[in-house]
Order: sequence, then structure tokens, then C-alpha cells
Amino acid sequence: MHSKLNSVQTILGNDPGKMLEAVWRLPEQCAEALAIAKEAGLPQGYQGFTQIMVTGLGGSAIGGDLLRVYVGDKAGIPVIVNRDYTLPNFVGPQTLLFATSFSGNTEETLSAYQQAIAKGAKIVVITTGGKLKELAGNDGVPVITIPGGISPRAATGYLFIPTVVVLQRLGLIPDASAEIEDAISNLKELREVLKPESPVENNQAKTIALKVYNKIPVIYGASGTTEVVATRWKGQINENAKAAAYWNVLPEMNHNEIVGFEAPGQLLNNLEIIILRDQADHPRVQKRMEISKTIMGKAVSGITEVHSRGNTTLARTFSLTYIGDYVSVYLATLYGIDPTPVNMIDLLKRKLVEE
Repeated sequence: MHSKLNSVQTILGNDPGKMLEAVWRLPEQCAEALAIAKEAGLPQGYQGFTQIMVTGLGGSAIGGDLLRVYVGDKAGIPVIVNRDYTLPNFVGPQTLLFATSFSGNTEETLSAYQQAIAKGAKIVVITTGGKLKELAGNDGVPVITIPGGISPRAATGYLFIPTVVVLQRLGLIPDASAEIEDAISNLKELREVLKPESPVENNQAKTIALKVYNKIPVIYGASGTTEVVATRWKGQINENAKAAAYWNVLPEMNHNEIVGFEAPGQLLNNLEIIILRDQADHPRVQKRMEISKTIMGKAVSGITEVHSRGNTTLARTFSLTYIGDYVSVYLATLYGIDPTPVNMIDLLKRKLVEE
């Protein structure tokens, strides 16, 4: 298996949809998204908010999760992520609502958008086009149009950076431009050690992919820091490697899941634990991680810790996200699976249309 991941030809040959190219371009994507959002038109009167909501699904919702955690100590009002056809009852004129759909045709988001219009929420649409952009144009709702041509899960920069920029332009959070630029620089450095040309012995993503190959990865993050990245790792392994993966968050898992490492022993031995760590993790959570390792370590295949890299919150968050993205594509190589198609999702959508 080492030979597969040390062969650039094998890796690229397994990637006809060029997922790795999209992963590689994340720094440039973030820079483009920053420029697009700074130039986007925002109407007068977008003020007096009591909550911020991001409504979307899948890759279009992960930006909302990142926003929720990132602005938790910056914004004076809550950020809520909605993954549903319907909106909570409290949504109204005091709600700033981001309707995010990469394709612009996500049926749940279209439904939520129309409810937001009826409730009088102040809406900003982030999309490549589709029905959502058409509706927004008819309703006079501002649209931040992002480039298409890639999978929604590969568009994290396009879907997340504009939400940050809009909040800073509305005066809801401090200017984050310098932090975004720092994250971009950090990603450019990191990709040099994660790229296909980097051999297994020097490439953390390849090493982790080999550890989780033929295992079931379980990814743990920490509340308020790496929780969203743990979700992201799980989703990327699902969609890119077409493999099972699961996630949870500390300290919550210490109050339930930690008890579940006694039986069945044969299955537990096929779990590979990945713990995402950040310097901003709560000190008590850091202690919990150490104790949890000793409890789980007796039952599972192995435990790998992945530490964030960077000087700022965004840089460190994106570093962990980036490592996970590369892991998922290298795992797809080991399984001989094209990372780009998501046939089961496409099948589900077709069945829904038929119904």
C-alpha cells in the first residue's frame, strides 16, 4: 500500500474528476472568495440583528458550522445553522440569514429561503446560480455569486469566507482580513508537505490514510475549537473515499460514548481513533483527551493525534481541515475509488424527483 501512495501516477490516475486539483487550490479559492465578498453589493438597512442564521445542507452548510465556531467569541449575537426545509419560529426581520447552496438547486434550501422571505428576514444568498439565484434576483435579495465547476465539498473557501466578510462589513465582528490572509499563507506552506509528490514518510495525510485503510475511522474534536473539523473529516471520508466514518466531540463523548469500548471486542479492534487537537482546546478537555486515550487504547486498532498548525484561529482550523481533505483522497486511492462521484446522493435525488 505504501507503493500506491508513493506513486504520483497511481494517485492521479485514480482521480479522473481532479478532486486533488480542487483540494490543492484551496488557498487560491480563499483569496478569490475574499475579493468577491469585499466587492459584493449589500443593501442599506441591514442592521439591528438579534441572531445570524446559515441555512444549507452538506458542503454548503459546513461553512455555517465553521462560522458558528469562529465568531463564537467575536459576535455579540448567536449564530445558528439550519439544515432543514423549515425555519425556526423565531426567524424574522431581526434575523440575518445566509442562504447557501453551491448548486442553487438544493430543495431544502429553496424551501427555507422562501420561508425566510415570508418572515421578513434580511437575506444574503451565496451560490453559483440555479433557482436560488433566480429567486433572489426576483426578490431583490443580494447575491454573492461564487465560481462553479467543482464539487460543493471542495468549495469550503467559497462558502465560508464570504459569510465572515459580510459580518465584518456589517460591523458585527472585527475585520478578519489579516487573519484570512494568514490562513491562506499557512495553507500554501502546508500543501507542500501534503501534495502527492511528497512521500509517505514525510506526508502526514498519507500516513493517516494508511492507518485507517481497512479500518473504521472515528474522529474526535473538541467543543468550541475542532468540533466542526471532526464533522468535516467524517464527511470527506464518506464522500471521497466512499467509506464509513464517524465522529463525536469532547467533553460530550466522555458522558456516554466513552463507556462503549468494552464490546463487541472484535469490532472495536477495527476502529482507528483520530483525535484533533488545538492549542485553544479547554485545559480540562486536554486532560480528558489524555485520559480517554488510555481508556480507548486498550480496545481499538490505534490512536492518532493530529495537531493544528498556525498562529491564528482560522489558520489552525483550516490546517486541520486541509489535512483531512488530503487524507480522504489518499484513502480513496488505497481503495481504488474515484473520489469525485457521489452516486448514492445522485440516486437519492433522482428517487425524490420521481416521488
